[in-house]
Amino acid sequence: MEKSKVQMEIEQFFKKKVEKDPKVHNAYLRVYSQKHGVDITLAAGEEAIHAEQPFYIASISKLFTSVIFGQLVEQDLCSYEDKISQYLDSDLLNNLHIYKEKDYTNEIKIKHLLNNTSGLNDFLEDKPVKGTSMPDLIVDEPNRTWTPHDVIHWAKENMKNHFPPGEGFHYSDTGYHLLGFIIEKITGLPFHEVLNNNIFEPLDMKHSHFFRTEPLEASPYKLAKLYIRDTEVSNHQSMSIVYAGGGIVSTTSDLLKFMKALVNGQILKKETIEKMKSDWGKFFLGIDYGYGLMNIKTVPVLMPAKYNSWGNAGSTGAFMFYHPATDAYLIGTLNHFGYGQKGIRLMLQMADKLLKATKNSEVLS
Repeated sequence: MEKSKVQMEIEQFFKKKVEKDPKVHNAYLRVYSQKHGVDITLAAGEEAIHAEQPFYIASISKLFTSVIFGQLVEQDLCSYEDKISQYLDSDLLNNLHIYKEKDYTNEIKIKHLLNNTSGLNDFLEDKPVKGTSMPDLIVDEPNRTWTPHDVIHWAKENMKNHFPPGEGFHYSDTGYHLLGFIIEKITGLPFHEVLNNNIFEPLDMKHSHFFRTEPLEASPYKLAKLYIRDTEVSNHQSMSIVYAGGGIVSTTSDLLKFMKALVNGQILKKETIEKMKSDWGKFFLGIDYGYGLMNIKTVPVLMPAKYNSWGNAGSTGAFMFYHPATDAYLIGTLNHFGYGQKGIRLMLQMADKLLKATKNSEVLS
């Protein structure tokens, strides 16, 4: 199969996928493999302006947070085994992790937050024990301003925790919120400045930035519209709920720079990356969750080894993965809340097309 044909098939498949779903108003895709000479940059949907349009990367942001922790550990500024009570103020720690009338707050370690084994609630996707869910609040109260502290206190009042630290897996945006506070405590800098200093500037990610801050270089294209339950929320003040678990805006090209640097050991040591992969909880069947890393692994019959890949994904259908079998980077978004699994499925479909192309022909090599 010729390279041009592979690229055409991927483009047609992606655009058809978007056209068939009325909830997807703009979507973006980057497929890159230097080994096979493939470099595809696409935008689709009636609202898409350009393939390099910036968009909320949602929970892909968690991998950036975990990389910062990897750097801090390498610099001996903290340990994954450290208890979070060493770093957080009393107003955050007070009644943080109450489970079956027992307080487990002092047992939570940094590693528990990173791999979602703390037992803490998820303020974004858990159903509250009372009142309105956070996604509904974003839509219903668009002018409401949230500080990171506000979000944690809201979670304490409205959410239930799930198990003692280290005794299960429960995905937790609340946990990643707390990691942002810890980074600020260790570095003495606002979270967005740490992102700039440690990642965006060194990797020349010019169009990437933390929510409501400026990128290194302004993009010529406006922020892509993000939807929650068919309501466009991109510029809602209520989007201030985002922090260390989902607050980054970027482009597919900038995310490619980041993922290549991670794969090639440019921003973390190889042994640190292996540690991030190996200390995991079970996210879904076939997906383990390490320190900010989703690791798609072999499941007999259901998930052959050829699809093994690692990276991260978000609830908006955002995804960023490295696929070793084709030495390919698969990055994109569907930009609609609740589309997390659809984004991962789309990524695997892109990997499948590359696999078939490399199997059927040596032209790409």
